[in-house]
Amino acid sequence: MCGITGWVAFDDDLTVRGHDIEAMTATLADRGPDDGGTWVRRHVALGHRRLAVIDPPGGAQPMTAGTPGGSVALVYSGETYNFTELRGELRGRGHVFRTSSDTEVVLHAYLEWGEHMAERLNGMYALALWDERAHKLVLVRDRMGVKPLYLYPTPDGVLFGSEPKAVLANPRARRVVDLDCLHELIGFTKAPGWSLWKGMTEVEPGTVVTVTRDGIRRRTYWSLPTREHTDDTGTTVERVRELLTDTMGRQSVSDVPLSALLSGGLDSSAVTALSARHLAASGERLRTFSVDFAGLEENFRPDELRETPDSPFIREVARAVGTDHRAVVLDSGELTDPGLRRSVLRARDMPIGLGDIDSSMYLLFQAIREHSTVTLSGEFADELFGGYIWFHHPAARDADTFPWLAFQNAHTTDRTALLHPDVRRRLDIPAYIADQYASAVASVQHLDGETGLERRMRTVCHLHLTRLVRALLDRKDRLSMAVGLEVRVPFADHRLVEYVYNAPWSMKTADGREKSLLRAAVRDALPESVVDRVKSPYPSTQDPGYAKALQEQAREVLAERDSPVFELVDRAWLRETVAREPEQLAGDGRLGIERVLDLHHWFDMYDPELRLS
Repeated sequence: MCGITGWVAFDDDLTVRGHDIEAMTATLADRGPDDGGTWVRRHVALGHRRLAVIDPPGGAQPMTAGTPGGSVALVYSGETYNFTELRGELRGRGHVFRTSSDTEVVLHAYLEWGEHMAERLNGMYALALWDERAHKLVLVRDRMGVKPLYLYPTPDGVLFGSEPKAVLANPRARRVVDLDCLHELIGFTKAPGWSLWKGMTEVEPGTVVTVTRDGIRRRTYWSLPTREHTDDTGTTVERVRELLTDTMGRQSVSDVPLSALLSGGLDSSAVTALSARHLAASGERLRTFSVDFAGLEENFRPDELRETPDSPFIREVARAVGTDHRAVVLDSGELTDPGLRRSVLRARDMPIGLGDIDSSMYLLFQAIREHSTVTLSGEFADELFGGYIWFHHPAARDADTFPWLAFQNAHTTDRTALLHPDVRRRLDIPAYIADQYASAVASVQHLDGETGLERRMRTVCHLHLTRLVRALLDRKDRLSMAVGLEVRVPFADHRLVEYVYNAPWSMKTADGREKSLLRAAVRDALPESVVDRVKSPYPSTQDPGYAKALQEQAREVLAERDSPVFELVDRAWLRETVAREPEQLAGDGRLGIERVLDLHHWFDMYDPELRLS
């Protein structure tokens, strides 16, 4: 797991611009604390920061291979889980390997199959290859979008990087944010290719981008396929377990300490149990980690989203599976530290405003990194197996918009409430969301004769697997890599995704509940209480002291007469919100203040040029 960046300039001599690629690479040092390097030629400069996971001595990058027509250079972030099989196949074709790293396998796969090696990789990755033979840059991103990759076209080439900060470190990238950029920040539809920064786009998952002097070409090598599902329920459950077992085995391979995230829910518990079995076969004991808040279990208050605290279930799984478990317990003082907010903002490159949900995850990953370099996560299971409450809430499920935006309860929020009225009018977020929804629905392929609830649920599942989950994967990648921790996502294996996506909705709810297929597939591996536990989302603090501290910090922002925050934020709204009792700060109040505080730090850290006219 690493960070990559680079610059292609067909009309420039980059051999005299080494300081620029060094600066771009330096921004990714947190992603790769173990090593770094650059590779510079006249029209190309590549940078790499490394987190050593597979073959620490042999996987240094940039990695090059000589050919009669010129060198091929690779910078690569991620893991290829089928690299052992690929290496065997390539050896049979005459390739010779100097290391045991998956990086070298990816490089030789390109030498053998060109850009079509993308179809052969099973993993999470973002990579860039410069091919001197054709004077071209090839960028590849994994099928699900687990690893990020951004592109910024220039008049004579491109800039690219694992994160926007790497691109923005180049003097040719401008830090401009206009109304189009803000639409998605507020709308939260995960529009394909969106970046907060004008002129910058995200390379879409399952895509190969080729850059030559003639321009930029994009090719989709994978998209979510629609196929008829012919297996019965019993066979489907067996196949899901088979795929999970194989995936856990592949993703438990590491030359550095491995762990798992454990929340006591079905998803993380399944990952924990299956990976622990794999490690036990080689005499290893799995370490697990969870996040908790001081006093939460003792003072827990059930609500519509969370019926029970996580801790009792976490302890039960850890005992049953036999893991070495540690709970990371946080208090409100830690969570409201402005320095922590700035660290989270620096990790995410944008003022997303998720507050303690992001900051607690950052601190959790920071604590894990003291003991482990790689951790496994249950992310992606809710989107794949139908776990969210709005999958089963008719008003949200059947609404003519994204279900996660249609769902309403005490925790939901009007994301536009904090905006200055003029900005709100210009953005017209409802119209933007409607346009994005129409585009998203139009991309769904249905089976012939698919009607009624099955047709609707294929659409809903498609929206989650091609939109919502990508935002959550990006969040987990940024927060983990900011502390040098690799998070693997077994449920995102494309073979499992293709299979479960095409199983009928009636099968995914066969026991009358959410995630029926997953529950049946892992029932024998987990305590009954955990298997039957109702879905509970990532935890959030219930301490009124947290909200009070947010209000105090927001008052300091209000006291700044010329703060650029108020180019976007309604000062009257903020004044009214900080005057409420802390216990009343729910929905748009607490999250709104979180967004204001993020914006305050974002302006200070990134100095963006706003164009709101």
